[in-house]
Amino acid sequence: MCYCAVRLAGEFGPISLAGGVSPGSFLAYGYRWSKDWCLGDMGFGREKTTYCYFSVAVSNNLPYDSVIRLIVAKSAILITVADDFFDMKGSLKELKYLTEAVQRWDGNGLSGHGKIIFDALEDLVSDIGNKHLHQQGSDITKNLKDIWRETFASWFVEATWSNNGYIPSMHEYLDIGAISIATHTIVLPASCFLNPKLPNHKLKCSQYETITKLLMVTTRLLNDVQSYQKEQLDRKTNLVLIHFKGYPQSEIEDSIAYVKEILEEKKRELLEHALMDDRFNDLPKLCKLLHLSCLKVFQMFFNSSNLFDSNTELLDDVKKAIYVPPEYQINKPLKPILPFPSKSEKKNSKVLARFIENFKYQHFTRIPSRVGFEKVVIPPKFKLCFV
Repeated sequence: MCYCAVRLAGEFGPISLAGGVSPGSFLAYGYRWSKDWCLGDMGFGREKTTYCYFSVAVSNNLPYDSVIRLIVAKSAILITVADDFFDMKGSLKELKYLTEAVQRWDGNGLSGHGKIIFDALEDLVSDIGNKHLHQQGSDITKNLKDIWRETFASWFVEATWSNNGYIPSMHEYLDIGAISIATHTIVLPASCFLNPKLPNHKLKCSQYETITKLLMVTTRLLNDVQSYQKEQLDRKTNLVLIHFKGYPQSEIEDSIAYVKEILEEKKRELLEHALMDDRFNDLPKLCKLLHLSCLKVFQMFFNSSNLFDSNTELLDDVKKAIYVPPEYQINKPLKPILPFPSKSEKKNSKVLARFIENFKYQHFTRIPSRVGFEKVVIPPKFKLCFV
C-alpha cells in the first residue's frame, strides 16, 4: 500500500488546490511533501502519512480537494515525527536547541533532525499563513507560530520529566499533556478555512473555547488509556501510571477505570458543546463539528487498542477508503409491469366481482325432519346487474 502511494508521489506533478484531483493524488501530495522535507527519511519513529490522510478523509464530509484536509494531514504528519523525536531519538540538549529555535522562530544553529523538523514546520506555517491571507484577507501567521511554540514547549517539559525521572501530579500532568497531544494544533488552524470560519482571536492560547479545551483533554485520555504499557516500558509519564503509583495497593485495572471515568465525563461535555446551541460562545457550528471529527479520529485509533502505532491493523480499511473502487451490487431485473386494463375490461371485472360477491356467503335455514331439524342451504337471491 505504502509503495503505491510513494510511486504515485513520484509520478504526479504539482497539485493545485483548485480541484479536479483524485483522492489518491492528494495522498501522493502528502507523501511528496513529507519526502521533500525528509520527514520520511529520519530513520526513526512512525511513518504515518497514509494514516494521517486516511483519518481526515473518513471523519468528515469535506471535499477531497479541500485545503482543510491538507492542513490537517500535513500538521498530523509533522506532529508525529516531532513527537517521536522528543520521545525516542533526540538528546535533551538537541531537544532544548530545537525548542529554543521554535520559540524565537529562527533555525540558525540547528543541524540534523532538529533542522529538518524546524524547516518543515516553517514551511507549513508559512504556507497556511499565506493561504489565509490570500483567501480570508488577514494574516494569522503570528498566532500559528504561538500555537506551535506552546506545543514544542510542552514536548520539552515531558522530555525533561522523563530524563530526570520526575513524576508530576495528575493535575500538573494534564495541564501539559492536554497541550502535548497537539489536537488543538491541528484543529484550530484548519478551522480558519471553514465558512463561517473560526474568529482569529480564538487562536490565542488565552482565548481557547471550552470545546477546544475539552477536545485536548479527551484525546489525551484516550491516548493514555491505550498506551500506558508502551510508555511504561519507555519510562514516560502517563495519567494511568501516575494514578497507579499514587495508589500502590490498587490494581492497574482500577487506575484504568478511574481514567476512563474522567474520559466519559469529559466526552459527554464535549458532545454537549458540539451538538447543542451554546449562547455563551460565538464558535461557528462547523468549527464545533470539526472538533467532533477530531474526537472521532482519536476514538478510531485508541478506543479499543492503540491502532495508530500498528502498521497492519487498519490496512484493509485504508485500501477500501483510498485505493479499492467501491463494489456496486447488481440488482435482479424487475418483473415487467403489466399494462393497465382497458375500459371494457374494467366493466367486465365489475360484473364478475359483483357476481362473486353474491355467492360469497351461504345462507342456512332450519326445516323439520324425522330426527328434528336439519340445516339446508338456500341459495341467495340475486339479480344480474350490468353497470
